[in-house]
Amino acid sequence: MTAWFSYLALAGAIVCEVIGTTFLGKSEQFSKMLPTGLMALFYAGSFYLLSLALKHVPLGVAYAIWGGVGIVLTALIGVIVFKQRLDPVAIIGIGLIVTGVVLVQAFSTSAAH
Repeated sequence: MTAWFSYLALAGAIVCEVIGTTFLGKSEQFSKMLPTGLMALFYAGSFYLLSLALKHVPLGVAYAIWGGVGIVLTALIGVIVFKQRLDPVAIIGIGLIVTGVVLVQAFSTSAAH
């Protein structure tokens, strides 16, 4: 497995986690079985792919990227799918998360490139 494949696995883990979280929102506190089952399936897939990413990406870096990008995408899903609003403070906070992920990727010697 190459570093490139590890980052591809990390991207897949992020996508699965965001989809799982979307189904969590649709599960209505686990009262709807199909969204609940899909949520569990996508979360399991996310953790499996995250474990593959750890072959070449340090745990802290992988988790920072996984969490940061997941937060941003989940916030977007909240706005688009669930019609939730983000106030200016939330937008600034999410912007800081994006800045942190970019800094880790661009400048950290901990990140595998």
